[in-house]
Amino acid sequence: MEFAHPLVLLSLPVVVLLFLWRRRNSHEVGALRHSNLQLMASGGTSVRVVLSRLLPWVKIVALLMLFVALAGPRIAHRSEKIEGQGIDIILSLDVSGSMRSLDFEPDDRLGAAKKVIREFVAGRPHDKIGLVVFARKAFTQCPLTLDHPVLTGFLDEVEIGLIEDGTAIGLGLATAVARLRHSDSPSRTVILLTDGENNVPTLEPETAVELARTLNVRVYTVAIGRQGLVPLPVDDPIFGRRTHQVETKIDLELLQEIADATDGQMFEATDPDALVKIFETIDELETARYETTVSTWYRQLLPWFALPALFLFLLEGLLSASWLRRLP
Repeated sequence: MEFAHPLVLLSLPVVVLLFLWRRRNSHEVGALRHSNLQLMASGGTSVRVVLSRLLPWVKIVALLMLFVALAGPRIAHRSEKIEGQGIDIILSLDVSGSMRSLDFEPDDRLGAAKKVIREFVAGRPHDKIGLVVFARKAFTQCPLTLDHPVLTGFLDEVEIGLIEDGTAIGLGLATAVARLRHSDSPSRTVILLTDGENNVPTLEPETAVELARTLNVRVYTVAIGRQGLVPLPVDDPIFGRRTHQVETKIDLELLQEIADATDGQMFEATDPDALVKIFETIDELETARYETTVSTWYRQLLPWFALPALFLFLLEGLLSASWLRRLP
């Protein structure tokens, strides 16, 4: 047996001490004047006298049982079985200027990617997931975590313009792989999502691929967007925001090489539905044995203490007001 509110039990000694103190200080000795006390010598002690002396103890027992009931007595029944281990996943998301392209209406490319990533994260409660964003530079937006509401909160804050414009695919991949170097998961995965070509020579993609192979990290690459002319909003200082047709190109060959070298796969998403299906496919491919049964239920014992306490209070009150009533 355990208690939901065990601190209540700390008051039990105080209650007992107060009862004993009050009983000691309120004890009255009766006196009777009589001309011949020998006539009362054979009176003895009646049952009513004995029971009247026990009434205060009935009250204290009832009070103690009431405090035990307030502490929430219960019996816990637990069933726990946890096996396996989740997958560690880093999402590496391109936030370069071309991710504003409007070929994923009603969202731009970044908005569509964030929406699908949010659903992907919600469907993997046992996996530690992190987020890396890159443009000309790369940084960790959220480290690996099981606290997915925190992760999605950081995802909501991702905007184009946080980093100087450019597309550093190699740096984005290397930063994501580096976040997994201390992972002890049996499966470590990077999902790299971009819509361009590597145009920042800070770190070549081949070097990042070698790092991923060394750490046994599988990389899924996702090319998001159509190639060719796509609508792209541009902020004009005179005319305000306007939409222009801009030529975009995605290095599909590089993305395929990255996936092949790390035992991953390369996907192309040219519309929102295709992007959703790609993440569903990745979700099916990245599975790890995981069995969990954690359930706890309680059998409440409060009535077993509260009802007898109520009965004793009523019994003491009735007896002290009737058969065991003490006359002044």
